[in-house]
Amino acid sequence: MHDATREEIKTIAWAQIAEHGAATLSLRAIAREMGMTAPGLYRYYKDRDALVTALIVDAYASLGDSQIASIADLPPGDHARRLKATGLAYREWALTYPQRYLPIFGTPLPGYHAPMEITQPVAARSLNTLISVLDAAWRDGILNRETPPELSEKLRGQLREWASLQPVEDEYILYLTLVIWSRVHGLVMIEISNQYPPSLEETAEIFNREIEMILKEYLA
Repeated sequence: MHDATREEIKTIAWAQIAEHGAATLSLRAIAREMGMTAPGLYRYYKDRDALVTALIVDAYASLGDSQIASIADLPPGDHARRLKATGLAYREWALTYPQRYLPIFGTPLPGYHAPMEITQPVAARSLNTLISVLDAAWRDGILNRETPPELSEKLRGQLREWASLQPVEDEYILYLTLVIWSRVHGLVMIEISNQYPPSLEETAEIFNREIEMILKEYLA
């Protein structure tokens, strides 16, 4: 019952965020909706930040699961379809769960500082599928190696440090991961925050064309 109550608290918190925004998250309001006292709620989450951390971990885990599922049924050697699938799944998840996407990638909550030792591992997991797809394409000679950027030695050193935690064939793969993710993320953020001009309704076409451009640019 303890676990079930924790899950109910998170469900109500997500509904509260969806309706009013993450900045208004209130443990007292959640307790009222559940018919509990605020001190009773603190037996499950000691304060707002503890609840926010649990929500962020769940959001990253859900995004990571959707990325894994997107390529689960695709042949390992079908690099173009696998790369495209990760991008489409990323947008689909964000559109399905905007109230989860914005707290992890949008405006930080006032006064909240994420405990990196808790959130960083699951946050990294949300990128792992894209990294693995690009790494496999590199190993098979499909990833375009003709014009890699001239990265500074300082940046390469930082990428190598990251590669010690996320083994890849070459640190350039991690650079490419960030570049591709930023392009996908940028369009998704524009869409779910309603920043497109009002006359533009074919947002899916815009996104799909960008994915096709990425495939042509980076896959040989």
